[in-house]
Amino acid sequence: MTKNGSARTGAAPATPSTPRAGRNLPAALAVGGALGGVIIASLVLVPQAWVVIVAVAMAVATWEVSTAASTAGVRVALVPLLVGGQAMVWLGWVFGPDGALDAFAATVVVCMVWRLAGGAQGYVRDVAASTFVAAWVPLFGSFAVLLLTEDHGAARVACFMIGVVCSDVGGYAFGAALGKHPMVPTISPKKSWEGFAGSMLLGVVGGALTVSLLLDASPFVGALFGALIVVVATGGDLVESQVKRDLGLKDMGDLLPGHGGLMDRLDSILPSAVVSWLVLSVLV
Repeated sequence: MTKNGSARTGAAPATPSTPRAGRNLPAALAVGGALGGVIIASLVLVPQAWVVIVAVAMAVATWEVSTAASTAGVRVALVPLLVGGQAMVWLGWVFGPDGALDAFAATVVVCMVWRLAGGAQGYVRDVAASTFVAAWVPLFGSFAVLLLTEDHGAARVACFMIGVVCSDVGGYAFGAALGKHPMVPTISPKKSWEGFAGSMLLGVVGGALTVSLLLDASPFVGALFGALIVVVATGGDLVESQVKRDLGLKDMGDLLPGHGGLMDRLDSILPSAVVSWLVLSVLV
């Protein structure tokens, strides 16, 4: 290395440093933009296509989580979860919350019976894991479909998705630029209080604007909506991080360059769908 810091001729090229927030930013932006474009197009052109998108996403995410669990010796009932997950999404679309909850209950019963053939060793662990996956992935995901069944459903879905994106973008930008104080270093070392503040700022502003403009509701309701989305989205991200630590994994998969697996993107979206449906159903 010369005095001015340039590399000598013939020296090995420097390895690119890992982004401060832990992502391959160009790849993450490209994938995120593509997914966002598909969602926007579906909501504008054929809102019913949103149900298909959710159904496919739930199947892929369920497969990812089941595969990840198997690396730790946990036998999740994949077939009942895949079939039951589709039932939750589609029955939710047709019959509302009752349809989704009935399908969830039936899925849990089938998982309990399905695992009987595997013997007593690990039975409680495996059934509990199957029940957790059924709730965490397809049941939570069905609330994204329930949003569409309400009046101005496409606008409600848009508010929900924009709220999650605002939380994610605000957290990444502020965390990468200012992050110095870790929130929970034992779970997610790169998540900082500065990033959370950025998520909250952008989430509140985004919620106030989208709820008032798209749903003609009070901007104060929108600000509350945005704040709740940020809290729940952050919590969802931490829950998935804890699950991955328990399983000894960095990512749930490698389907999405710059993001990891699909479940690594859905971790904040799934619980946010539940809260979005609850808040907008009560207050809007």
